[in-house]
Amino acid sequence: MNPIEAMNYILSFSDYERSTDEALAPIHYNLDRVRQLLHLLGDPHWRFRSVHVAGTKGKGSTAAMIASVLSCAGFRTGFFSSPHLHSFRERIRVAGELIHEEEICRIVEQIRPAAESLERNNANLGSLTTFEITTALAFRHFADIGVDIAVLEVGLGGRLDATNVVEPLVAVITSISLDHTQVLGTTLAEIAREKAGIIKHGGIVVSAPQQDEALDVIRDVAHDRDAKLFLVGQDWRWQSAKGYADSSAASPITVSGPFGQIDNLKVPLLGEHQLVNAATAVATLQALRLRGIEISDERIRDGIAGVRWPGRIEVLSEKPLIIVDGAHNGDSMHKLSNAIRAIFPGKRVILVFGASADKDLPGMLNEIVPLASHTIITKSAHPRSADTERIASQALSLTNSISVAPDVRTALSVAHKTARPEDIICVTGSLFIVAEAREAMGITSV
Repeated sequence: MNPIEAMNYILSFSDYERSTDEALAPIHYNLDRVRQLLHLLGDPHWRFRSVHVAGTKGKGSTAAMIASVLSCAGFRTGFFSSPHLHSFRERIRVAGELIHEEEICRIVEQIRPAAESLERNNANLGSLTTFEITTALAFRHFADIGVDIAVLEVGLGGRLDATNVVEPLVAVITSISLDHTQVLGTTLAEIAREKAGIIKHGGIVVSAPQQDEALDVIRDVAHDRDAKLFLVGQDWRWQSAKGYADSSAASPITVSGPFGQIDNLKVPLLGEHQLVNAATAVATLQALRLRGIEISDERIRDGIAGVRWPGRIEVLSEKPLIIVDGAHNGDSMHKLSNAIRAIFPGKRVILVFGASADKDLPGMLNEIVPLASHTIITKSAHPRSADTERIASQALSLTNSISVAPDVRTALSVAHKTARPEDIICVTGSLFIVAEAREAMGITSV
């Protein structure tokens, strides 16, 4: 099997990342078939320890910080995340190194007969999905290579996500907001219950600050499952050297909680929300003490300072300043808008916007369009992309300065012609848009 054949096999299954939310009804998903597939592969998920991260926003950044610190502390660390920006290999890493194509081929050759056996003998469990196959691939890779701890980012939701077959050292729930409402529920409480599905009986849980409706659910689930719950913002707090909740880049912060205080933490990711993510990561790493794992303050500082997580308020060039961000719902767009105002005050913004068709377009546009002097509507090549005319018709209620470009490369060209050297070009709306913007600028690595 060559790399193209291996990827074609992985993508031959139902792929919710390329489907609209209507295709993702929970009735089509359960953990039994994932467990059966993993059992046929030797139960690799029992051969490594894990930290499990769910949430609507911030789970990728938080997971990346946790993985970076664990690697700095000398653990052979696996990291499973999604989606990718440029290469499928980005989803599965060990010690920061992307899985090799040869390893993908080797493991897929083992997965294929197991998957065929499962679907032949257990048709009642339903059809496997691309994400379930990818999860099995990641878990087998981590087991084969002998990772000490794997940091696992939930793909969608939590309760029925393929990753939710592990018994993690610590479960982490980052910021919860409305997203994938046709799958996870139409209220924060319903969505929080899906996310809280990763909490295990007798487990340890760290939660980022939440709205009351979501927090109540997390508390209830933790109580029902006799899990120890740590709350960032209450049990754990952070403060910037420049003042509480400062949102400057790399501003040193102090994080304090039940196990002590860590000073002079430098967070390289931009935005106040990343400082909250950093505090959540630190709380998680400190909670590992309850599992017999102690990490020095120095290693925590080094790991946080060294984290890289492209596509999140990432600066690609200057004069004009081009930033890209994968914000894809109203809440994340609100955080992006606030970050731009705080970090780049007074700057004129040229907006390049495109989104997936199943997202809350009005909620996103209401947050970001008023920030811009001119808005360029575009779309990525991804099959879930929203039609540009549909987006433009909704954006016109917010601004008269609007244009439409057929693709991201063209949109960037229009933005360059519109922007002055001192302006900001902000590209946002989805990670698919972000990836194509990076590629248009010749950046294809993470």
